[in-house]
Amino acid sequence: MERYEIVKDIGTGNFGVARLVRDKFTKELFAVKFIERGQKIAEHVRREIMNHRSLKHPNIVRFKEVLLTPTHLAIVMEYAEGGELFEKIHGAGRFSEDEARYFFQQLISGVSYCHSMHICHRDLKLENTLLDGSTAPRVKICDFGHSKSVLHSQPKSAVGTPAYIAPEVLSKTKYDGKISDVWSCGVTLYVMIVGSYPFEDPEEPINFKKTIERILSVHYSIPDFIRVSKECRHLLSLIFVENPEKRITIPEIESHPWFVKNLPIELMEGVGSWQCKDANNPSQSDEEVLSIIQQARNPSEEAPNAAGRPLMGSKSMDL
Repeated sequence: MERYEIVKDIGTGNFGVARLVRDKFTKELFAVKFIERGQKIAEHVRREIMNHRSLKHPNIVRFKEVLLTPTHLAIVMEYAEGGELFEKIHGAGRFSEDEARYFFQQLISGVSYCHSMHICHRDLKLENTLLDGSTAPRVKICDFGHSKSVLHSQPKSAVGTPAYIAPEVLSKTKYDGKISDVWSCGVTLYVMIVGSYPFEDPEEPINFKKTIERILSVHYSIPDFIRVSKECRHLLSLIFVENPEKRITIPEIESHPWFVKNLPIELMEGVGSWQCKDANNPSQSDEEVLSIIQQARNPSEEAPNAAGRPLMGSKSMDL
């Protein structure tokens, strides 16, 4: 970490603390996620790092490197100074349909690329969708802590954030992670347009049991006072389908009439065009990264919590 100087804390969670740092030589800002060495360096941390570093797309937070301190594993990533999409929608109440489509198109572009690389995210939500600081904000998908490569097996563990989770994930049997990601994208779109979660009971929004019941029965509606086009309602109806085999796929979303309206030129090129663009140019090999992760499994060499203040829990969970 000698190369970086800490600017400020920018977030906490059950993983540890995230801090904004500045490269002393280039003056570029980065976000660094600190995870305490020892027991917290579990298999999901290795999976998060290896999956994230394999992704190179303008709508995904860029992975830079992993470093080891005496007390923590440090994951260095691109800093998205625009903050969470959640904060933006919370401040606005809800978006116009055109604005929601603008962000949804980018979200789908990033997810489509992940799926082309055989990685399902499994925790897509507004809080894991960041924005850069430009006047025309670019979506940046982050937090691959629940991600899984589906090259060798389908996921079966129920993970994610309750409000965004697909019905089949709750069954705790094997499911198609790519199709469950589609459901989460649909929840994100609904929240942007309506300003509330589709499957929360309006009378008891914090009642977890009722939320699960409404997800399993696909019980949602759009309030009468919110104007939503027929095309958008149609797309949501194709996403919120209980049977994952009958749910719309990402490629089908990309050809849906509502989605393709005002589609930016750079998103028309398809996922294949990003294979050689926006490369991370990793300074570390897979072997070096895996070695650092293995070393981080050894207990801290100094007193714990050296990286920051007491930690807070995350809304994502294993169900």
